[in-house]
Amino acid sequence: MKIYNSPMAPNPRRVRIFLAEKGIQVPYEDIDIGKAVNRQPEFRKKNPLAGVPVLELDDGTCIAESVAICRYFEELHPEPPLFGVGAKDRAIVDMWNRRMELALFIPTADSFRQRHEFFKGRIRQCPEYAEVQRQNAEDSLKWLDTELANRRFIAGDKFSIADITAMVAIDFGRISKIAIQPDQKNLARWHAEVSARPSAKA
Repeated sequence: MKIYNSPMAPNPRRVRIFLAEKGIQVPYEDIDIGKAVNRQPEFRKKNPLAGVPVLELDDGTCIAESVAICRYFEELHPEPPLFGVGAKDRAIVDMWNRRMELALFIPTADSFRQRHEFFKGRIRQCPEYAEVQRQNAEDSLKWLDTELANRRFIAGDKFSIADITAMVAIDFGRISKIAIQPDQKNLARWHAEVSARPSAKA
């Protein structure tokens, strides 16, 4: 078993933080996405969409998509639970993780992907859309600040995968000058707490 990783990409970081929270050690093999190794035919056999991370099991099965990889390890190692406990709790964590992906992670990533030199010639780019998504991400930070006035973590009173997704998105936003504003006290308090967890350095 091993994970194809990239130290510079946000989605592999989600998996690394998740595994660190669980205390799980898995060998990593770094893929040079700068040299587009992930877009070569050999790697596309593991993930036809060419993204990282990819978990390769001992039987050769390859699991892509960061949340799918995290779910696999949650099933094998349910403690500490990062997807919730019980039907209602799991649904709430899923709801908030999906919101963090749709409202924050994707707009933040688009603001980078749609105009940065790194992706020129790799994907179709639209700088105007990048600016719209930057504004959408900023709007989501304002909204999230109001939500965190009433609870400690994104999905409630326990740290979950939703916090991991939100933290990684916010940290990645620095490249595109998307940042927590001085008046967003609740968001800043939350971000300081989750960033202080040892797993955040994974």
